[in-house]
Amino acid sequence: MLKIGVIGAGHLGKIHIKCINEITDFELIGFFDSDPLIAKAVSNEFGIRNFKSIDELISEVDVVDIVTPTIAHFEHAASALRKRRHVFIEKPIVTSPEEALKLIDIAHEANVKVQVGHVERYNPALVAALPFIDNPMFIEVHRLAGFNPRGSDVPVILDLMIHDIDIILHTVHSDIRKISASGVAVVTDTADIVNARLEFENGCVANLTASRISMMPMRKARFFQRDAYISVDFLNKKTEVAYLKDTHGGNINPLLPVLQPGNGKAAKQVHFEKPEIKPTNAIQTELASFAKAILTNTIPDVTIADGYKALKVAYQILGEVENSVKLHEPGITTSN
Repeated sequence: MLKIGVIGAGHLGKIHIKCINEITDFELIGFFDSDPLIAKAVSNEFGIRNFKSIDELISEVDVVDIVTPTIAHFEHAASALRKRRHVFIEKPIVTSPEEALKLIDIAHEANVKVQVGHVERYNPALVAALPFIDNPMFIEVHRLAGFNPRGSDVPVILDLMIHDIDIILHTVHSDIRKISASGVAVVTDTADIVNARLEFENGCVANLTASRISMMPMRKARFFQRDAYISVDFLNKKTEVAYLKDTHGGNINPLLPVLQPGNGKAAKQVHFEKPEIKPTNAIQTELASFAKAILTNTIPDVTIADGYKALKVAYQILGEVENSVKLHEPGITTSN
């Protein structure tokens, strides 16, 4: 059994604490939170130890779970890694790609496991869809939410869109050739709604839209590939697949539509499938998978390198958004 401690006991930290208590491979030793009122309340609610310092917590555990604001991720992760502790760290991994590279070096030197909390990888709707996703060539993603002050200290790209960046990088096995993006700051001082277009070397194009000022929540992705279309509803945990099958040999279902491409090509029949969605707690599943990776000495599902790659693309999109805003500021003109 692995001894684990949690740094950060706010809204998400409490969820992590609840999940860890349900994972048999972990023994929750305690937590640290810099807010004494939160620390006291959480300690009383869960009956667990409230450590007075982060160093004290790190010294008594095998695994550190970092659930603090992003600005503190690097400091806490580096401290744990230098003491050879395994680290689970919430997304985004740190505040900048440069910090992420430094953390990668520290983790390599420590020779321990690090996993990044890109929790949508464990969404049961995506898990059900992944067996059907094969070389997608066009991807459309919408992640829309109502305004919530929690997380509004960073651009919507780092708060929401980074989930979908990670999923796209996970499913498209090609390097990015070009990124273009635009966004608008409506409520906060940073972009609250952003649209980005990722063009890959293999020809795949991904369009991502993220908003935190929407009236209706939505978390959907659609994957288009040769002879198939896969729809993933992350919010409502639904997956739908439509795919084409050749009708050679007269194997035709009269209840399903048939496409006649013409030019002498064989007709294809459209099949529909709704894969079984197995209800799971995605956060608990990702934490349990990290425990398994440590105990079996295997590579975590979402590596520190994955966290860096998603953050790097997020910052490239952020740069494009900032450039688009400058171009549309009063008094700025462009010429051919």
